[in-house]
Amino acid sequence: MALTTAFTKLLGVRHPIALAPMGGSAGGALTAAVSRGGGLGLLGSGNGERGWLARELAVLTANTTNPWGIGFLTWQLDVGALEHALEQQPRAVMLSFGDPSPFAERIRGAGTVLVVQVTDLEEARRAVDLGADVIVAQGCESGGHGARHGRSTLPFVPVVVDLAAPTPVLAAGGIADGRGLAAVLALGAAGALVGTRFQATAEALVPASTREALVQGRGADTERNGILDIARGSAWPSRYTARTLGHPFLDQWRDRESELADDPHARHAYQVALSHGEIPPLPVWAGEAVDLIDDLPSAADLVNSLATQAEEALARAGKET
Repeated sequence: MALTTAFTKLLGVRHPIALAPMGGSAGGALTAAVSRGGGLGLLGSGNGERGWLARELAVLTANTTNPWGIGFLTWQLDVGALEHALEQQPRAVMLSFGDPSPFAERIRGAGTVLVVQVTDLEEARRAVDLGADVIVAQGCESGGHGARHGRSTLPFVPVVVDLAAPTPVLAAGGIADGRGLAAVLALGAAGALVGTRFQATAEALVPASTREALVQGRGADTERNGILDIARGSAWPSRYTARTLGHPFLDQWRDRESELADDPHARHAYQVALSHGEIPPLPVWAGEAVDLIDDLPSAADLVNSLATQAEEALARAGKET
């Protein structure tokens, strides 16, 4: 059976699967591969830095003619970067982490699908009121950044589905195989936004050490915290923390975020350790479903295998009593 949903119809894609626009991972090659596989690739452009965007867009457009989109971090996005991105005619623009209202009219006015990621019900209500075309309900199991005090995916998604109807909702957080996709479809979602699993693919814009860490990683080893953002001098708003695999600075500063923020010597020590190669160049962002990752396929093949697994899981569930 084909997994046709409101999302696949709206975006003109074959499978109800979207690539999370992960900064530092979802470059042009990965985005194109997901789109070639029949999902919606979303380029992880962060704040829309022009040089990076131009380079990765060239890779993306050279490798697929299927629908694709661009994702931005709303809290650091400026109008100029958005307008430059819209000139490239993406099928969709996704806004995450911050107030999307200053940008919504420009996106929809360009005939582009507006995707808004939400981490709580207040954000979900605002996205509905704003007229988002697609809403992503992100659970706290997700890798990378999310709400400090977020909801778990399983109970959060159906509440957002009911709130947003008839707007299609994608589920995000803890989805790394076709069974997870089948589960969120059963909850009423129109598809899944997948992040960590796509980092462990041939096209992901990450070092080989990150891919290997994801294959070896376990969900119990992941931790949501703000320590690494503080240590790195990142300007992420404090309401959003990041789920990562283990890290020496986590062990040293766990439950001491305020102390770390007030200690410039400690932050300097992070930079020294970085320059000496004693810690990885970037934290390894990873969600709780990292246990399910045991290989490094091409992203296009992965999209198709996720869809096939989901179809089989749904068919099996329908037969079992």
